[in-house]
Amino acid sequence: MSQLDPSHPIKVVALYKFVDQPDFESLKEPIASFCCERGIRGTLLLAPEGINGTVAGTPEAIDQLIGWLEDGNLFGGRFRDGEVKYSSAPHMPFHRMKVRLKAEIVTLRAPEANPGKQVGAYVDPEDWNALIAQDDIVVIDTRNDYEVALGTFENAVDPKTQTFTEFKDYVAANLDPQKHKKVAMFCTGGIRCEKASSYMLSQGFEEVFHLKGGILNYLEKVPEEQSSWDGECFVFDERVAVGHGLRIGSATLCRACRQPLTPADRERSEFIEGVQCHHCASERDTAKREAAAERQRQIELAKARGEIHIGQEASEIARQRREANKARREADRKRNAKTETLS
Repeated sequence: MSQLDPSHPIKVVALYKFVDQPDFESLKEPIASFCCERGIRGTLLLAPEGINGTVAGTPEAIDQLIGWLEDGNLFGGRFRDGEVKYSSAPHMPFHRMKVRLKAEIVTLRAPEANPGKQVGAYVDPEDWNALIAQDDIVVIDTRNDYEVALGTFENAVDPKTQTFTEFKDYVAANLDPQKHKKVAMFCTGGIRCEKASSYMLSQGFEEVFHLKGGILNYLEKVPEEQSSWDGECFVFDERVAVGHGLRIGSATLCRACRQPLTPADRERSEFIEGVQCHHCASERDTAKREAAAERQRQIELAKARGEIHIGQEASEIARQRREANKARREADRKRNAKTETLS
């Protein structure tokens, strides 16, 4: 699948493949070296269950990487026929190259979910509308709540999860294999709903479907006038969100908490550019607001003088993302500790 602008010099590839690979640790250094030697940047995750990530570079470098992953002797063909999506960018969207070793390429913490051995039925975008229009099917959005807030399919159920690991709890509390005979799921690019389908099968659900290539594949292939999609699709890169035809959407990110914001969100009284939004306003003390306001003032002054560059903005975004992730991990830790205390 390809969404390339010939005027953009950078080629971006998002890829994943579920495949059993007990030797995954030995692949880290060769892959990192291959990418760094060719100026490729981004993040690739390696785990016993496969590979997942997004990287960018010159078209030649990216083509070499994909060819090597699919046909290189080191891999023995394990990454062939994976899910691969191409797009382009006017400049390098990533700051550095990282290859990380993980327990899972998408975290569910459910060993019984093994997409390398069993998954639900793949549904092509062209067949998705007819499937989800059936009266006897439950359609579930497996993404996180902040992603669903920007857009979803008509009549889809929002589990209101904050992380993918909470999907198991949603299933246990709300779904029954004896009552819900047919379940269809979807996610951004296909990886979460593919793993979710494996989990559902392990729990006794028999007719399980998932959207092949995810929402992005659907938005690229299904004409807007025939679409059952409502809103925009959140993406984990500088575009923030995309719509039909994978055109860049209108959503932006709050610089304080990294939550996606619609144009309507930016009109709310709590919103202050670079400082806070309605998601985080109540959590920002005076010191944080003042520091953020000063940082935003310096950014605007530098832009006005023409002194800020893409790399500086990327560094700032990376710093904010690290801070937001740290805050989320701390919130998760406190929530888990509270749950353990109550139990």
